[in-house]
Amino acid sequence: MLNEKTLGSHQTINRVTRILEEVVYRPGSTYAEITRAIGAPKSSVYGFIRGLISVDWLFERDHRLYLGPALFSLAIASGHIRAGLVTPADLDSLHRATGLTVFVGIRAGDHLIYISEAGSDLMAGFEARTNIRRNLLDTAGGKAMLATLPEAELESYLRSRPPEQRDQVYAFVQEVGAIRESQIAVNVNDARARTGMATVLRDISGRVVASVTLVGTSPLVLPRLDLLSELLITHVSDWRNRSVTPREAI
Repeated sequence: MLNEKTLGSHQTINRVTRILEEVVYRPGSTYAEITRAIGAPKSSVYGFIRGLISVDWLFERDHRLYLGPALFSLAIASGHIRAGLVTPADLDSLHRATGLTVFVGIRAGDHLIYISEAGSDLMAGFEARTNIRRNLLDTAGGKAMLATLPEAELESYLRSRPPEQRDQVYAFVQEVGAIRESQIAVNVNDARARTGMATVLRDISGRVVASVTLVGTSPLVLPRLDLLSELLITHVSDWRNRSVTPREAI
């Protein structure tokens, strides 16, 4: 039988978990919104949130809450991206070679999460930090990763998409063959006149562990797609084939 102390511990864990879930699925939530969603005393929720911020599980900007870097570090530490496989110097080198902002993303279920970036594109960086979890079909990086899935797994994923993603599913089915052949996925945002292009990052065993995406204005990216594709694939291949692990990992 659970005693009062155990029940209290479970309630604490449940509330902390609910806070994280609210921020995961509603990035940019306010304290008041989370308090209403959880239905717990305001003082209790405030204390939990301040604790999560203090250990970098959450971060606050303009009184709104987002997932913090500690959560993404766990994905790296767990082996999804081997320490040293990609370094800040690698990303900076790719940024200098292309003149575009570089993002590294990992798959988390049906979403792509950016865990590192390099470059000076303020809009791209702002969007990446305010829209932390992106649907895979909404991004070049997500499409690049999906294209590497076995046929049965990919078909299952596409069939499970909600009705509002039907057009994206049809479009992806039309382009998946070209993505596999070129190793490059492209995503054009006409509303913002921006284009992303991505390839996958594999570990030494060949397992896909992340995507690497270049983002810039469409007039800067589209006329140079072939050159940028070559640069992106070359840089990412060099990271995988590198025999000496650098000290400074992302």
